[in-house]
Amino acid sequence: MKKNIILGIVIVLVISGVILVARFFSGPEDTWICQDNSWQKHGQPSSPRPTSGCGQIQTENIRISSPELDQTLSFPLIIEGEARGNWYFEASFPISLLDDNGKEIALLVAQAQSDWMTTDFVPFKTIIDLTQLPETEKGVLVFYKDNPSGLSENDQEVRIPVYFPSPEDLTAVKVFFNNDRLDPEYSCYKVFPVERFVSKTPAIARAALESLLRGPILKEQTNGFFTSVNPGVKIQELVIKDDVASVDFDSQLEFQVGGSCRVSAIRSQITETLKQFSTVKEVIISIDGRTEDILQP
Repeated sequence: MKKNIILGIVIVLVISGVILVARFFSGPEDTWICQDNSWQKHGQPSSPRPTSGCGQIQTENIRISSPELDQTLSFPLIIEGEARGNWYFEASFPISLLDDNGKEIALLVAQAQSDWMTTDFVPFKTIIDLTQLPETEKGVLVFYKDNPSGLSENDQEVRIPVYFPSPEDLTAVKVFFNNDRLDPEYSCYKVFPVERFVSKTPAIARAALESLLRGPILKEQTNGFFTSVNPGVKIQELVIKDDVASVDFDSQLEFQVGGSCRVSAIRSQITETLKQFSTVKEVIISIDGRTEDILQP
């Protein structure tokens, strides 16, 4: 009887050892694996698909560092990489963001960050402001070689599969611009809202203001929207306290700005963008800490 019990124990231990060895050599179970530049299920993982990227695109003509393949996007979306000089035309090339049905969510232009008249790689950067909610979970970023010839044989593109954030992870904000169609007489102080979607953040007022400073996107421009704010303006500080938003900008805000009409438009754009929030009843604008003698006509 004792021998049978001992034999049974030995058999159980041997079987358990075989199972453990098999699991060890078969790789991890119930997890996500980055394979062939996309996230693949291994077993039945209890965790959701990773939101981080799964590898970068590197081709003969373009290298894309952000976003990565299969990444869950956040907005505004910063796009960065390098492309050979012949991928550009006049220092830029187009990028589109499509949903899984091929519907265009955004169309924008990537700008070279240094001299593009070369055959070497040239860094580029651009930012996508989301103006409509995607209708699918997956999407694709398409990087087009700029083709001024219009000849199909010169067309080239690189595609990156991505995932959209869920609608619950996005917040709608308004940014205010001038519009020569809605206000054909251009009454300066009149500004009109467009809607943007940003990833949820406790600094939502700053996110809206930064979106304003990037100006209208191509589609908004075709609908008559334009900005009176200089390009390249930076927010140095934004404090909201006791229903007052105090925002300090760098000197670019008033660089070569003249005329009472434009000054009025700039103030209106900033003020209305901040006053959409219930915590803001008044807006104080400063430049390098100065509130007096700024934005003079």
